[in-house]
Amino acid sequence: MHNAIAVLDSGVGGLTVVKEVLRQLPQEKVIYFGDTARTPYGPRSPEEVVLFTRQIVDYLTQFEPKMIVIACNTATAVALEDIRSRVEIPVVGVIAPGARAAIKHTRRGTVGVIGTEGTVKSRAYEYALKEISPQLEIVSLACPTFVPLVESGQFLSDHAKETVRITLEPIRRFPLDCLILGCTHYPFLTGAIREGMGPDVTLISSAEETAREISAILYHRGQLAKADRTPVHQFFCSGDPVMFKQIACAWLEKYMDASPVVWQVPTIV
Repeated sequence: MHNAIAVLDSGVGGLTVVKEVLRQLPQEKVIYFGDTARTPYGPRSPEEVVLFTRQIVDYLTQFEPKMIVIACNTATAVALEDIRSRVEIPVVGVIAPGARAAIKHTRRGTVGVIGTEGTVKSRAYEYALKEISPQLEIVSLACPTFVPLVESGQFLSDHAKETVRITLEPIRRFPLDCLILGCTHYPFLTGAIREGMGPDVTLISSAEETAREISAILYHRGQLAKADRTPVHQFFCSGDPVMFKQIACAWLEKYMDASPVVWQVPTIV
């Protein structure tokens, strides 16, 4: 039965999207795959990212999900259309929802984007933003040190705060009122990023908007789960299961208590 929402990411970053899905759609079953053995995707070639994304999707299709969510900005930027052409179920990315949220919040029309090298190089956010609002000024900055901080569980440390502060210096010179966290790992660093950017800059995470899009698509397809059963979520990672589970449990907290969870470490390559 096509009953689960399958969510994939290069590591733990997609858990920020999962958290919003569990909050907004608590009756839905989630199957999550974090490619922690091969993270980060940002420095990799587009060909590699497409290959990895295909492998994960091929693995997840055995569970017959009703939707696939590419909760990774780098993979969304280079692999979204490829995956859409390969499967018959809806495939949702995180870039368009994030762009829409930024347009809704900006007042001055100057939007900042921080992301991985791959996402920034692809200019995917710039294209998505300007397609809707051509007059916007876009300032982008690659932050390659952020994902390793999150994947190693250091996102609340003093080292993380200092790294974020130094990394964001070049973008602070611009009159931004809105900053897109163009990597699903970055909400783990929200406190440090907010401190680094100051109170006048609104931080935009695509997670909330992505969950809304998931809800709307499932509603229109008549595929929203019934509230008469407790979903059993499944979480997979390709790397260290101890660190992955530790970060997932800390981030998802009460949602982990509300539903049974199955943890597995599969081999996909």
